[in-house]
Order: sequence, then structure tokens, then C-alpha cells
Amino acid sequence: YYGVAPSILRALIQHWRETVPPHPIHSYTFLDIGCGKGRALLIASELPFRKIIGIELNPAMAAIAQLNLRHWQRTHTTDATAPHLAPAQIVEQDALDYTFPRTPTLLFLFHPFEAPVLKSLIRRIETQFASRPGTLDLIYVNAECAHLLDDHPAFTRLFRGQVAMSPEDHAADLEAIAQQKEYGSTGDEECAIYRYTGRSTLR
Repeated sequence: YYGVAPSILRALIQHWRETVPPHPIHSYTFLDIGCGKGRALLIASELPFRKIIGIELNPAMAAIAQLNLRHWQRTHTTDATAPHLAPAQIVEQDALDYTFPRTPTLLFLFHPFEAPVLKSLIRRIETQFASRPGTLDLIYVNAECAHLLDDHPAFTRLFRGQVAMSPEDHAADLEAIAQQKEYGSTGDEECAIYRYTGRSTLR
């Protein structure tokens, strides 16, 4: 398990807001596919989204995410200085079987799967959003398969580049992965933001 650095997610959401999304932020559902232990959805819940949903296939991860969410909500309830939280829930489900919300949606991916599954997810997005372009945006961190979206005629890239962690997050990141051979930490992530604009939109 490897969670997104809070500073990277906050920076990306700010980048997204600067693109002037077609709808106000309070109308968007923040949807984290492959939410793991729930870090991204906890961070997003402090922002004025309509709703936060985490999708996780692994039952053990989903259970941890649910515990983390309950603790997060209790902590904010008892702290008068804490920000108001958006409603949030964890769904234990295969993302390829999930029916997307009818609301405008900000989809978050922290490279949850490789190209074959991402292709299937893109097809599912098209099936559900083809009649309503401009209602789904996508934030992609550790964007190893960004070429699939760059080459797709229905997606418009709004941003791509390296996004740096805060010094505090980088220090925590180095500590967290010190015992893992699979990961390294450079202090930044390759990230991208896309808007589903539909196949017929001139770009």
C-alpha cells in the first residue's frame, strides 16, 4: 500500500479549480477509485464537495478505510476548529461494475491499475457520460498510463507535469517506504488532469 501525499492532492485540486470547471465545486462528487486505506478521500472531505465516495475492491483495505473515515469524522466533530466535512462513504466493489453518480464527478486515480484495466474503465466512463460531456473531470497521480487519455478523442488534457510534495510530506514519505523495495521517493509525482469533453467536441 502506498498513499498519495496530502500536499500533492491539495495542489492538484487547486490546479483543477483554476481550470474553471463547468460546475461549482459543491455540485461535484469526489470519487476515489482504488481508495486503499482512504487517505485521499479524507483529505478531499475537508473541501466543499457535494459528496465523497471511495471505491475499493480489497475487503481488508476497504475495512481499514472505513475505520479511518469514522475516526476522521469523530475527530472533526469534537474539534470546534476543524473544517466541516463533506459526506463520505466507502464502497467495497469492483470499479468496472460501479455505476457513476449522476452528479458532476471529479474522479481521482492514484495509478490504481495498469493499462488493460484503465482501458476498461475509460470505456465505462464513455458509456455513462457520453450524453453529458463536461460533467466528469479526472485527476491522475503517478500517471504511468496517461497516454491512454492523451490519445483518447473524448478527453481533453488540462494539466500534466511534476507536482512536488511539501518537505514534511517528503520526509514522511521516505520514512513510510524505507522498508519497501517496490517504491522510491523523489519528492514529486507525475500528475495529469483531464476533462471528459465527448467525441464530438472540437478541441
